[in-house]
Amino acid sequence: MDGAAIVEQLMTPAGRADPYPLYRAAQELGPAVQAGEFLVLVSGYEGVHRTLRAPGFGVADPELSARWDPEYPNHRSKQLISRSILERNAPDHARMRSLIASVFTARRVAALEPAVTAAVHRLLEEMAERGADGSPVDFMEAFAFRLPVGVICELLGVPEQDRYRFRGLTSDLTTVLELIATEDELDAADEAADELSGYFADLAARRRAHPEDDLVSALVQVADQDRGRLSGRELLANLVLLLIAGFETTTNLLGNGLALLFEHPEALAGVREGRIRPAGLTDEVLRYDSPVQFTSRIALADGLAVGDVPTPYGTAAFLLVAAANRDPARFPEPDRFDPTRHDSQPLSFGGGPHYCLGAQLARLEAAVAFPALLTRFPALAPAGDPVRRDRLVLRGYQTLPVAVR
Repeated sequence: MDGAAIVEQLMTPAGRADPYPLYRAAQELGPAVQAGEFLVLVSGYEGVHRTLRAPGFGVADPELSARWDPEYPNHRSKQLISRSILERNAPDHARMRSLIASVFTARRVAALEPAVTAAVHRLLEEMAERGADGSPVDFMEAFAFRLPVGVICELLGVPEQDRYRFRGLTSDLTTVLELIATEDELDAADEAADELSGYFADLAARRRAHPEDDLVSALVQVADQDRGRLSGRELLANLVLLLIAGFETTTNLLGNGLALLFEHPEALAGVREGRIRPAGLTDEVLRYDSPVQFTSRIALADGLAVGDVPTPYGTAAFLLVAAANRDPARFPEPDRFDPTRHDSQPLSFGGGPHYCLGAQLARLEAAVAFPALLTRFPALAPAGDPVRRDRLVLRGYQTLPVAVR
């Protein structure tokens, strides 16, 4: 199988369900291989790591998308995402990211630990009530979604009564991040983009009139003070992105992590007994079954290369993050789940200018959640077959039934 065939197989239902054999096939071809005239498939850790940080590579920003994607002008969802820092290159990316980082600070995230701990224990008690009669509890709905969405909404200033609506909307919107999407999926994404934009436009207006101690108020103030640094449309796009990034990947991290602990009871016992550090578990879940499997970069100049493969201007580098996280050249026994690994440094949060702003928050939530979950429920066990979401880029579970009694 050559690089082009691997890309084609990754887009099939079977490839999305279990992409890891295809990642291994890509690595057997080489850490970076040609997969088309203007496409390079990158599966090696070093190649992904360097490309994420290389100044000559960038993302498909609005200008590039309008030039190369004939569907871009027809879909409001694509345009919304492209106005955020996720799909902007220098100098716009640095301009917007510096403003967001100025309010989404490490100190503010660290100060959330007591609130995260309280939220974890409240959700665990609710899970105990739901499963007290022996009924299965869907971990994804009852905990893995509700914890991070509650935390990011608290940061943003989203009222509690509004938070229930976001899981379906963001699921629809994030289909635009996948390699392929049907017209029906894109239509649903457009509707979700409209609803989320409208919601945050209304919330921003309320915070402009009556500021509170939250991120929406802070960003509205920054945008109003200097319109040249953050336009109104950019403000809305980045508020939507902060919501999505604040819980989408963390939900998958928690679900993937619990499923792996069920598959590896010795690791589960180690976490419960305190022999395995929560940070080590989090790193290994990120490495072994990354919530973000794939990203891409585009060569913005001639004369570039990934490894030994030339990448002329306009060449897309498909960065198989999940494959790089299992690169045998970087990790001994890469297909073994081992939360005691040292110096893991998975690439799941990206790297370079686009390194995930919420990485510290996701790690905090996981570090609090897993030990508390296993301590509260000593007999926690699967209670049925889990169901994966039919996604490649954002890998996680739709449902994960558990018994808590």
